[in-house]
Order: sequence, then C-alpha cells, then structure tokens
Amino acid sequence: MTTLYGIKNCDTVKKARKWLEARGVEYRFHDFRADGLEAKQIHAWIKAVGWETLLNRRGTTWRKLPEAVREGIDEKRAAALMLEQPTLIKRPVVEHGKQVLVGFDPDVYAKL
Repeated sequence: MTTLYGIKNCDTVKKARKWLEARGVEYRFHDFRADGLEAKQIHAWIKAVGWETLLNRRGTTWRKLPEAVREGIDEKRAAALMLEQPTLIKRPVVEHGKQVLVGFDPDVYAKL
C-alpha cells in the first residue's frame, strides 16, 4: 500500500494526489497536522533519504526560525524540529513498500 504524507492545503501535495488519482493509484493520505507524526517515522525517513533532503528550507516555517537555530542545524536537531513542527518536512513524503520519496516529480512517480 502507498501512503502519501503531507498537509492537505499544500499545493505540491495537491498535485501529487491529483496525479495518483488520475492514474488510479490507491493510496492512503496521512495529514501531518491532523494525524500527527511519531519520532520513529521521522527517523525512518531520515535513514532512507537523509535529513537534509527531508528538511524543507524553502518554507515559511523555516524562515521564521531564529537564525541561531537555522545555523546550528544537524541531524539530531533537524529531527527534533521536524517532530515539533511537521511543516518543516518537505512535502509530500511517499512510502511505497520500502521506498521513500520526498517531493513531487511525475517522472519519478511514474517509475514507481
């Protein structure tokens, strides 16, 4: 089963969901805000794709963090921040079997 993680009002998540639905791909949607996340989930994603890939440095949540927090970021701190503020996670995150994808790229999705 494929699980798509994100927040429902994110444009990139909307694009990914539309793409999956247009191709008849069955998936489960997990909303970070409504359904929450556990530390073990974030650590599994970090192990699969790396914390730097998972951390969304382009969003407003990142820009609102104090500069001292942003400058001193490492894997442990990034994981804690993503758990505290899931909107720091680049979206969407897709789990398909043992594969983990971050972001939306139609070509990569098609290969899945």
